[in-house]
Amino acid sequence: MSGIFLEKTGGVASVVIDRPPLNVLNLALLRDLRQVLDTLDGDDGVELVEISGAGERAFSAGVDVKDHTRTQVPEMLDLVHGVIRKLMSLRQPTIAVVDGVCLGGGCELASVCDLVLASEESSFATPEITVGCFPPVALARFSSQIGYHRAAEMILTGRRLSAHEAASIGLVNRVVPRPQLAEAIEALRGELLDKSRAVLRITLRGLREIGLKDLSAALTRSEEIYLQELLETEDVEEGVRAFVEKRGPRWLHR
Repeated sequence: MSGIFLEKTGGVASVVIDRPPLNVLNLALLRDLRQVLDTLDGDDGVELVEISGAGERAFSAGVDVKDHTRTQVPEMLDLVHGVIRKLMSLRQPTIAVVDGVCLGGGCELASVCDLVLASEESSFATPEITVGCFPPVALARFSSQIGYHRAAEMILTGRRLSAHEAASIGLVNRVVPRPQLAEAIEALRGELLDKSRAVLRITLRGLREIGLKDLSAALTRSEEIYLQELLETEDVEEGVRAFVEKRGPRWLHR
């Protein structure tokens, strides 16, 4: 049974996205994820939040393309960006643990965590452009996070990066062989959990406030472009239709 699963151990809350085979996020899972994050924010016993995908194939292959319709996009954006904004405001440090593909909304989700740890078998991409869309969070965040030209390449071409490439541009903190992933997670936990919780939270709040000060406004503007301009094109529907029908898109360029 698919869902968002939560386990708490020794001050660590492990949030697992479990929707085989590729942990694609549909509207129901996004609602559940937001609810879990809301609960953790108020839990004084939680010092660290980790997000991962079930299995070895994917952290998440993104938001379900079937939800990229004119009728469902407003709710989809509201849910995705609600999760993103919640992650950026959690009192606890967040770690994305990536093993497998990390695509689209999944890549955006990982990118807004404070730290990203990945196995060598992982890969990262924002391929929305290939189905006639764009990644709103990446549009708002990636230029400041990884530099304009790297952001442009990821967003405009949809090119997939290896874990080591993602680390080289600053999208990922650490890359380890898959057999060493559990050990690397434990080591990173230790580096955070041995700090003063009070000092860590104050520092984290300041880091986000200063480092992400323009992100909320940029994300709002990205939403406006998506809803008011992108959804008015005919190609946005063709791209989704082609993906669902497993064929190449026939772009009308309008």
